[in-house]
Amino acid sequence: MRGMEVSAVEVRNVTKTYSLSQSQLGRLRHLFAPGKHQAARNRGNNLDALRDVSFSVARGAAFGIIGANGSGKSTLLQIIAGILKPTSGSVEVRGRLAALLELGSGFSPEFTGRENVYLNASLLGLTRQEIDDRFADIESFAGIGSFIGQPIRTYSTGMVLRLAFAVAAHVDAEILIVDEALAVGDIAFRQRCMRRIHDLRARGVTILFVSHETGDVKALCERCLWLRNGVVQQLGESDAVVARYLSATLQRTLQEEIAHGSTAPETPQPSIETAFQGHRYGDGRVTILDASLIGAAGQKAFLLKPHERVAVRFRFRVNAPLDSAIAGFLARNGKGETLFGTNTARENYPLAPMSPGDTHTVDFQWTVPELPAGPYFVSVGVADGDLEQYTMCDYMEDAIPLQAKAGARAVRGYFQLHCAGVDVHRNA
Repeated sequence: MRGMEVSAVEVRNVTKTYSLSQSQLGRLRHLFAPGKHQAARNRGNNLDALRDVSFSVARGAAFGIIGANGSGKSTLLQIIAGILKPTSGSVEVRGRLAALLELGSGFSPEFTGRENVYLNASLLGLTRQEIDDRFADIESFAGIGSFIGQPIRTYSTGMVLRLAFAVAAHVDAEILIVDEALAVGDIAFRQRCMRRIHDLRARGVTILFVSHETGDVKALCERCLWLRNGVVQQLGESDAVVARYLSATLQRTLQEEIAHGSTAPETPQPSIETAFQGHRYGDGRVTILDASLIGAAGQKAFLLKPHERVAVRFRFRVNAPLDSAIAGFLARNGKGETLFGTNTARENYPLAPMSPGDTHTVDFQWTVPELPAGPYFVSVGVADGDLEQYTMCDYMEDAIPLQAKAGARAVRGYFQLHCAGVDVHRNA
């Protein structure tokens, strides 16, 4: 219809059913008559990897897909990419698509990195001349040095990722699919990839992004789909979907611990006693009562002023015994990107065991850096455990909304770093 926004990706009632029959005859029947198996979903020898999944992604939007391992995320992306066909339903993709799915998919292990660049890019629709023009940029972004002339079979998993992402990011795709591949990369390259994805997003490329790093999903994607056992649990704004996903994951973990006898069944459930209307989750052993930013004069502050000494202050009540409590905060910008944060364990400030009925107030003091103008948010939480393994007792997402105004000079990046000094020497 005229005036309506055209979607880049349209998924309608997609179901993917696998036959678990051990006989060749059974598998043959499933191959030639897949529709007959829909009536027996998850019954007998059939298994639904996806069940009646529907959503659309607008042109130029970034769309996240989250869920535990085995929830159907990769199957869904392979169907969108045309690698798999759905048992029922339909998928419509409008535009050139590049997909970074299983590590090294589309690469020949016996071909060199150079040969695979030409092969993979040609499969994605580039001409020989277009690949020639972009090869130097692809090689530079991958950063694998002389290995570009060696067979892929000699590469580490990280090197394969570097080359695969470099190709996908330089083919002028209108739709880019990224499926958890960045998890195997080193931190420096992963950050470079995320910057590139944000850059492509700003240019109007449609992004479908799967990651277990929910912070990345929130920072990049406006909308998000949560899958569990192949079924849509929630579809909507990323903040809300991620919050419910994290809460459900925590509750499921607690139930498993209770079933194995490692957690007392009488563990309190979360109770909200503040006016806070945002997203929060935890096992209920702590209730955060209030949270605010305290300015230099001791008053509540809502404006981040450069170089001002402030404190993140929050008060919490203990509902059940805590042996190793950890209190902390996390600051994010308006895109959901994490800027900084800390907790009592990282600051080497261990908290004494706490008893039910105790009320505590914690202050984290810091100096505001020069920040780009815009909204900022501080999340606060209390956990029990240590830095390696802990259970969240109460977590208030974006509990403190703040604002930074433009300063006398523009800030490039996330914040302004002041050098201790600048020395210039003329070399002999």
